[in-house]
Amino acid sequence: MLTGLTVYDEVHVSVTFTWDIDRAVRLARAWSHVVPKVRLGGPAMGDPGGEFVPGRYLREGYVITSRGCPGRCECCFVPQREGALRELPIRDGWLVQDNNLLACSEPHVRAVFAMLKRQPRRAQFTGGLEAARLRPWHVDLLADLRPEQMFFALDRLSHVEPLRAAGTMLQAAGFGMRQMRCYVLCGGPGDTMSEAESRMRLAASCGFLPFAMLFRGADGSTPCAEWRRFQKVWSRPAITKSVLAREVVA
Repeated sequence: MLTGLTVYDEVHVSVTFTWDIDRAVRLARAWSHVVPKVRLGGPAMGDPGGEFVPGRYLREGYVITSRGCPGRCECCFVPQREGALRELPIRDGWLVQDNNLLACSEPHVRAVFAMLKRQPRRAQFTGGLEAARLRPWHVDLLADLRPEQMFFALDRLSHVEPLRAAGTMLQAAGFGMRQMRCYVLCGGPGDTMSEAESRMRLAASCGFLPFAMLFRGADGSTPCAEWRRFQKVWSRPAITKSVLAREVVA
């Protein structure tokens, strides 16, 4: 007879990436032998997401205050998975993971910032902030909050001018590359390292420290070693800053 084991009534298996679905199915099947109910879901399974519960599927500190996105960006599954933008009840946390917080209503955004100000840790906007939606009142809130870092995105060249305008406003508010980060999608179909490197430099010219997001298809095929080396250079702050500094000196 087994003793000292925790007994569960229900187990959830949440899958973030499509290439992990097979492993998740095996895990769910294994749990089904010892618990009466197993739920398999998550973004990779097309889950639209409901109300955010702190600590469920994400570690302490992460918070999601909205679901969905009004945009229709290429290579983004959010609109088809989560649908139109939905504002959620605001829970405590300091690592904001919203898909598009700046698309939310002004009362919601202000309430999110008020929540962040009372947290024990400095805020981080690890979900992408859309540069084209950044307004002076957003910048005022950010200047008052002084987050540790905030991530924007540069997925295509049409995003450059909005990113540059956002960079100008943020720099005027006293922010620099230590706080201003930018996801840059690279390695997708038809992309080249020369073109990807150009986008990294464009992000830097707008005042943001680039962070290479390496494209992986729904099948999870592993990018080649050359692209992985490229990502290492443009995703590790110390290496990226060193490369940019050498160019400035040159």
